[in-house]
Parts: sequence; C-alpha cells; structure tokens
Amino acid sequence: MELLKNELAEAQKIQKQSSMKTHNFSAGPAILPQSVIKEAAAAVQNYAGTGLSVLEMSHRSKEIAAVMDEAEMLVKDLLGLKDDYSVLFLTGGASSQFYMVPMNLLNENEKACYIDTGAWSAKAIKEVSNFGNVEVLASSKETTYNYIPKNWEVPSDAKYLHITSNNTIYGTQFHNIPETDALLIADMSSEIFSREIDANKFDIIYAGAQKNLGPAGTTLVIIRNEILGKVQREIPTMLDYQTHINKNSAFNTPPVYPIFVCLLTLRWLKAQGGIKAMEAHNKKKAALLYNEIDSNPLFKGTAALEDRSYMNVPFLTANPDHEAAFLEYCTANGISGVKGHRSVGGFRASIYNAMPVSSIELLVSLMQSFKPE
Repeated sequence: MELLKNELAEAQKIQKQSSMKTHNFSAGPAILPQSVIKEAAAAVQNYAGTGLSVLEMSHRSKEIAAVMDEAEMLVKDLLGLKDDYSVLFLTGGASSQFYMVPMNLLNENEKACYIDTGAWSAKAIKEVSNFGNVEVLASSKETTYNYIPKNWEVPSDAKYLHITSNNTIYGTQFHNIPETDALLIADMSSEIFSREIDANKFDIIYAGAQKNLGPAGTTLVIIRNEILGKVQREIPTMLDYQTHINKNSAFNTPPVYPIFVCLLTLRWLKAQGGIKAMEAHNKKKAALLYNEIDSNPLFKGTAALEDRSYMNVPFLTANPDHEAAFLEYCTANGISGVKGHRSVGGFRASIYNAMPVSSIELLVSLMQSFKPE
C-alpha cells in the first residue's frame, strides 16, 4: 500500500503543477463540447447583441422563436426525419414520457409491449397499467440486466412496442432496430445522435437532454403526427402532445436556456460532420476502452460482448478490494464521474459525443499503470 500511496501523491503533485483539466465521465448531467460551454456562457452576458442575457429574454421574442425553430430544423436534418414528424422540447425529463406515451396512445382495452432491459424500462413499465394493458415480452433482470433479450415476438394485438435503446446503468445497447407492425417507441436518452439509425422507423423517440444534447431541464420528443388523436380518454391539456405541437413547444414558458444550449450542441454536431462522423468517433473510443478491459487482468467488463454500449462502459476490478484504490487513483489524475451507479457499484465510463479520444487514452493509461498492492 505504501507504493500506491506514493503513486497517488506523485499524481496529485503533477496535477497541481500542470493545472490538469478534469475529464468528465459522468453519466449525466454529462460532458458538453467546450465550444458550446463558451458560447452558452457568453450568451448569459449578452445574447446576439441585444444587450440582454438569454436567461431574461421572453420566450415570445423573435430571437427565442428563432432558437426554437432552428433547433427543431437541426433535429430533423441530423436524423433525416420526414415531414410528418413533430419535434418538441418539453419538461419533466424522460421519466414524464413513461406516462405521457401510454396516456396519448393507449386505450384501456389495448395492449402495449415492453422489453425490460434496465431500471428505466422497469419504471416505464410500471406506468402503463394506469392507462391500458402491458405485456413484458422479455427481460434480462435475472442477470442484472447484463444483456439484451433476443428471440421474442411482438403479438399481433400490440398497439406499440417500447424499448430503451441504450441502458445507461448496465451498459447494454440495442444494435439492431426491432422489426414490428406495431408502433415503435424508444427511450434514447443516453444515445441520441450518437450513431446512425433510421429514425423514420420509430413513431416516438424521446430523450432527456442531459446525456448527449444539452443540460438538464428539457426533454426532446419526436412524434409521428398521424398516431395522435386516437384515444378515447380526456387528456389533461399539458399532457397532450397535440397541445405542444400546436404551439411549437411554447404553450407555456419553455425551458429557454436548456433549449438554447441544445441548439448550440446541435450546431456543433452538424459542424463535426453529423451523426455519421459521431458514430465513427464513438466506436473508436469504445474500442480503446473495451480492448483495455478485456486485455488487462486487473479489470473485467459486465455487459454481454454482443450487446455492449458505445456510450456507457461499466466495468469492475477483478479484485473487489482494489475498487476504492483505483477510484482514488482516477480522481488524483483528473478523472471525474467514473464511479459506477449506486445500484451496481464498480465503475462506469460514460463516453458521450463530446468526450474526446484523449480522455479515453488517459483512462486507459491509468488502468495500465495501476499497481495495487
């Protein structure tokens, strides 16, 4: 242990001497591009030469209306969405969509099907019985959600199929979009804009912004317009998707600043080469980290190889007694947010779009240089 203490002391000394940056591996609120943070900070002082902070501008002003319009346009452009989709920026987090989806789509005598792949899909499943019937087609709960279930079929009487496409806590990901005649709904909170998908196969996509898109405070919801207006119940005004579509996400005062930062991030994504470029970038980062986990006897992965996420990489120390020491070693070397979710422990590296390869290289070098006693 004395050797490890000396290594930590030396790491801390180097960090102070070099003003080392902090490498943010947090699962969310998560890393944002540095250029976005600078632009967002400047707009807090004076937005677009108006002499006003973006924080104090009316959501009815032409400047903020332009922000909303451009953000919607960029979402459609980046995802290649057809004209029959609406793009909304709502509040309540992705968790609010757990009940808004069945409330807007499901009649009491109809059935929704879910694939249970983690804590968030389980929470979504819990809400459905308030509005209709739910059938869980498959679950990986029995093995701590470490894989994506395969070989299940959607019954012909299903109104919709819901998946959580990337599982933040457990590090698994649907690498193939399910084929179904039912409506297809996806919670993409932790992978939105990270890889190429055919977004037009989905009827609703929703995502909390605080992973890959912006700060906490807004939720992106993408809806195929024709699926709405078919339920028999009365929907409270604020929970009716059509309310927000009709008012361009501004029926009430929207979360202006989080949406503005989302716009800056969408512009950044476009400038990087769009989603195709992001996918290549993310696969490179994931390969670097998974290769080290698989080759280093001090560490081991937790997710099934074929279902590993490109966004969230959970892993353990081979010896549980080394966990605290490695976490301290990471902290001393400028790495933040790598501690695993409290429900599973270990470590989790969230390597979202804005994470540079250099941060992955640093984590890998620490895994290689870690010498527990």
